[in-house]
Amino acid sequence: MEWRDGDAMPAAVDGDRIDGTGSPRKIIHIDMDAFFASVEQREFPHLRGKPIIVGGSPSQRGVVCTCSYEARSFGICSGMATSQALKLCPNAILMPVRMDLYCRISEEIFKIFSEFTPVVEPLSIDEGYLDVTANFKNNPSAVSIAQEIQRKILQKTGLSSSAGVSYNLFLAKVASAMRKPGGLTVIHPRRAIAFLESLPIEKFYGIGRVTARRLERLNIHRGRDLKMLSRERLMELLGKRGHYYYDVVRGIDSREVTPVRKRKSFGREITFPRDTNDLQFLEREVSNISNCVALMLSEEKLWGKTLTLKVKFADFRQITRSYSFYYPINSGQSIEEITMHLLRRCVAEDRRKIRLVGVAISRLFSDASGMANGVAVQQEFSFAREVTQLCYG
Repeated sequence: MEWRDGDAMPAAVDGDRIDGTGSPRKIIHIDMDAFFASVEQREFPHLRGKPIIVGGSPSQRGVVCTCSYEARSFGICSGMATSQALKLCPNAILMPVRMDLYCRISEEIFKIFSEFTPVVEPLSIDEGYLDVTANFKNNPSAVSIAQEIQRKILQKTGLSSSAGVSYNLFLAKVASAMRKPGGLTVIHPRRAIAFLESLPIEKFYGIGRVTARRLERLNIHRGRDLKMLSRERLMELLGKRGHYYYDVVRGIDSREVTPVRKRKSFGREITFPRDTNDLQFLEREVSNISNCVALMLSEEKLWGKTLTLKVKFADFRQITRSYSFYYPINSGQSIEEITMHLLRRCVAEDRRKIRLVGVAISRLFSDASGMANGVAVQQEFSFAREVTQLCYG
């Protein structure tokens, strides 16, 4: 296995069969840089070099989906309320989310991935894992493959990406975040343990700011501190995730790159600008959402058996109401009729004002009989149909 050690790494440790699986795998993680914001800067060149926020309107409780690196220098981050972000940077330029455009570009990027290997696992619209242990190019160097992918993405889309290369998923994911934007980081098998021991606790993928601060109060600042804890103690601190971190801090992550994901449901939800219990208004919104869900089913040529209405009240408490059909359905009329019935029942039972409503359909099948060649099936994950509601809630 060929590696290129262009990155400064801690001292090596002996042995490169760190995860106990035999010869190391070749895993690449590609992550687009500030994807939505970079697309907007590509589409509107006069926005380059300026603080850009892509997200919902501050007057409608919008939040930041992503922002340019120029905006990040002001402390703006994904998930922050747009109103707060604009206080931090009043000169920031707010752009609406254009999911159809981002999905089309995402499909171009994943087509590039598929030129190198069939073993590609999408994590989201703008990042994915590739297992290139065996690859279409017969290239023994995972590093040169990652570099070629980055070049092709830039040539075909005009967008930059960051890459991480290592022998397991956790390390590749951590590596891709180390040299953003546009960087490439390699974590060599012989250097993985020393690298993990020196890694700051907040850099461990999956450990958020709140958990990191809590661990630091216990004098757990780096991987070496985490490694000193027993599996039982880690489970006390991190719950079920304790098992996972006990292994990864030792360089062990046996997860495979999984190229096929099965779609279990379709759904959409909306957060209102103002809390309301106006039934006429709620019915109109639920009707729109129901027909949108029906359209998604129709476009994917799928039917569903279970409808679920989600209602979140002004105090953030939420309830769900479901209805299961004997045969699968996908017509807008059927979905709308049932969701209206569920909505009216919810409003009759509870007069609190409502903040959010959502409609989802699950138990998916490829035809109206609920069978496909005698076997029930579920739809594979599709970026083009993935609905992102974060920016509006």
